[in-house]
Amino acid sequence: MRRKKKVSYYVKRTFFYGFLLLLSLICVIPLYWMVRSSFMKNTAIYSMRPFIIWPEKMLWSNYADAMKAADFLKYALNTITITAGSLAGTLLTSSMAAYAFSRVRWKGRDFCFGMILTTMMLPGTVTLIPQFLIWRNLHMVNTFFPLILPSFFGGGAFNIFLMRQFFLGIPRELDDSARIDGAGPFQIYWRIILPLAKSAMIVVALFTFLNNWNDFFGPLIYLNDKQHFTLALGLLQFRGDYDSKWNLLMAASTIVVTPCIIVYLIGQKYLIEGISLTGMKA
Repeated sequence: MRRKKKVSYYVKRTFFYGFLLLLSLICVIPLYWMVRSSFMKNTAIYSMRPFIIWPEKMLWSNYADAMKAADFLKYALNTITITAGSLAGTLLTSSMAAYAFSRVRWKGRDFCFGMILTTMMLPGTVTLIPQFLIWRNLHMVNTFFPLILPSFFGGGAFNIFLMRQFFLGIPRELDDSARIDGAGPFQIYWRIILPLAKSAMIVVALFTFLNNWNDFFGPLIYLNDKQHFTLALGLLQFRGDYDSKWNLLMAASTIVVTPCIIVYLIGQKYLIEGISLTGMKA
């Protein structure tokens, strides 16, 4: 009987891991095809007889040609500027807002927090035109300000919610002990809460980095000058100019995607932890 249960268990596990392997292949194969094609001649990419699993001679010159064809260094600096500014604003203001909603008692706190959560239900297209008109009237279109400054006004409802959930799990006795020692609200926030919330801050930083690095719609709306283009817009322009040179296009795509892959591999543990944070006590 036990032997039958063991056999049944291993069969189920085999099918389960086989299913997971199949799903992972669906995600990995496009990435493999992109990287493989970036090292090949354009005429050999779709060669099926024989099918080239990996090129014997890797053409690193494709990356050099792609960098020469478009000013990806300038696009990368623009993207880094926007991402770094958004990171600073999001981490600072979302943590401050989360502290106010989780550790400070004030009238109407829960109502205001509920109103902030309702903004997550609004599609971005609803607020797109009003936001654009505001930035245009402020004469900030075709600058980085529309892509950076909003992060300094709360850092986003989801980030506030995520940080608040983590802050609620920190014992309140620490706040009481700090108040006895004469610490004020800001000192408690800066010296006690933030050092204990490093994992939550890392999660928010990872989400913010990935969202801003891959952002296409925002730069497309607000940036008109080629000198201000981000990597996403630069890749779109490159595709229009070199749509027949797939090896160069794949090399350019690999350049854009690589930082995201590295960040994900380093921080995947924290990303998973971020999902679990949302289930903590309210």
